[in-house]
Amino acid sequence: MTQGRNRLIGTLFVAIAATLWGLMGPVTRTALAEGLHPLEVALWRALIGAAFFAVHAAVTRKVHIDRGDRLMVAAFGVVGVAGLLASYSQAVDAGGAALAAILLYTAPVWVALLSAAFLGERITRRVVLALALATAGVAGIALSGGGGIRITPAALGWGLLSSVAYAMYYLFGKRYFERYTTATLFIYALPIGALTFLPFVDFRPKSGTAWAALVFLGAVPTYTSYVFYSAGLKRIEATRAATVATVEPVVAAIGAYFLWNERLSPVGYACAAIVLLGVLLMVAGPSRTTQDEPPHP
Repeated sequence: MTQGRNRLIGTLFVAIAATLWGLMGPVTRTALAEGLHPLEVALWRALIGAAFFAVHAAVTRKVHIDRGDRLMVAAFGVVGVAGLLASYSQAVDAGGAALAAILLYTAPVWVALLSAAFLGERITRRVVLALALATAGVAGIALSGGGGIRITPAALGWGLLSSVAYAMYYLFGKRYFERYTTATLFIYALPIGALTFLPFVDFRPKSGTAWAALVFLGAVPTYTSYVFYSAGLKRIEATRAATVATVEPVVAAIGAYFLWNERLSPVGYACAAIVLLGVLLMVAGPSRTTQDEPPHP
């Protein structure tokens, strides 16, 4: 296979993964519309996703984690996995799928700030400019209007919290995704994350539509997207993959528009573009990721 064709296939695989991630918000809203609480949606998504990762890890015979790493993996399950899944579901519930996806994509900026605070990495002018663009974009979205999107303090707060939780994936991955496969780590982290909010979940009767949405969330944006993204990363560099993956909020916005009539005002869309510009500025710099970069939540 020629290098050009290999790169094209890798780009296609990452684009497919990003498209599947983009469906996460609209389908989450479907589950919520069926009367489920955001935490119950997050719990079932984690458990169903863990089942698929367990099969994957068993087939590849990579299920072992060293005793000395187990406490940190458990902490990642509580802070990273539980924090992300719960806050993202709450963000969709509070403000809609499109807004949640846009705010989630401020994560690279948080990665830079947290890496500077905890890993001693230098904050460059590129990082400062990206942070300024992302902040300005989010502020503009907060002041804009739109139909079907509820721009409230809760929606903004949960959305930004989900991006901070997602940033934890990269800080954790700085060490552990170089030592274990994603499937190996997630067969432990996802169930631990689910158990974290189990005491707060009020289980409710579920319709066929609700179950279909939950299975989709666990099987497709949580697991299948990882398969495509990992296959793509084997063929293209991580920075290119991260850039291609920014189509996710675009897919989320389109899906939310057609399924739920969510739409920002023209000013809101312009500000969303500013957020994505900040993200692209970040990923265009030197790559911080490994070849086994963690998948999207």
